[in-house]
Amino acid sequence: MALIHHIVVGHGEPPIVLVHGFACSHTDWDAQVAHLAPYHQTIAVDLRGHGASPGSPDECSIERYGADVAEVMHDLDLTAAVLVGHSMGCRVVIEAALQAPHRAAGLVLIDGSQFAPAMQTTLRQTFDTSDGYSSLIARWFREMFTPRSNAEVVAEALRRAAALPQPIGEKLLLDLVRYDSVRLATSLANINLPIMAIQSTYSNEQRQRRSMSEGQATPYLNMLHSNVPSARVEIIADTGHFPQIDDATQVNELLDEFIGSLGAGARA
Repeated sequence: MALIHHIVVGHGEPPIVLVHGFACSHTDWDAQVAHLAPYHQTIAVDLRGHGASPGSPDECSIERYGADVAEVMHDLDLTAAVLVGHSMGCRVVIEAALQAPHRAAGLVLIDGSQFAPAMQTTLRQTFDTSDGYSSLIARWFREMFTPRSNAEVVAEALRRAAALPQPIGEKLLLDLVRYDSVRLATSLANINLPIMAIQSTYSNEQRQRRSMSEGQATPYLNMLHSNVPSARVEIIADTGHFPQIDDATQVNELLDEFIGSLGAGARA
């Protein structure tokens, strides 16, 4: 397969690579591309089976996605890039950094998570019902937004999620559980780069997505700290799962701070 679809905008060091989440696309980063491109070479990708990148279920895994992003970085000859992932994309940028360590300078993980192993059985049971997958995706995506989210953005996210081919969606969700159960913690522990986590939501005991509050701890953040004690954690409170859209200004400011902390690309 040729390189996955990607856009390249702007010039300047360090380059920034933006990776979307499940059933999303590079357009989720429009506010970040507009903000960063005047100062940095900014790349936003469509993962296989998403956006303008074709893909079949057997090609869709976190490791393959990480390799795809690493291939884009190689083709563009990026060095000291900052990799920014959202949701599922957090796992993808971790894998990309492991597969191309000489091309990465830091990671930003936006509203990441970790599925418990038991979720594998729950998902399979859900997929075995006639409308289980579609109902689950619709509920999950509705919970990703808050009443103050832009109604058009919400509608587009729901439409896009429903349009993801079900075989790809089912394969990816099961693969996420596999990855989180056997590889996520180890992969994080093997990353020797500065990491910032921007967290805005968590899943409660009923597996419902809820907004976070300042200073809140979660099992995912505890796992992150356990494996990367130096990780910087920033909580954007009272918002939804897409802070790069709903709270773009805060996210952009945090990205600027993190990029500046790496000692390169600070604005004059």
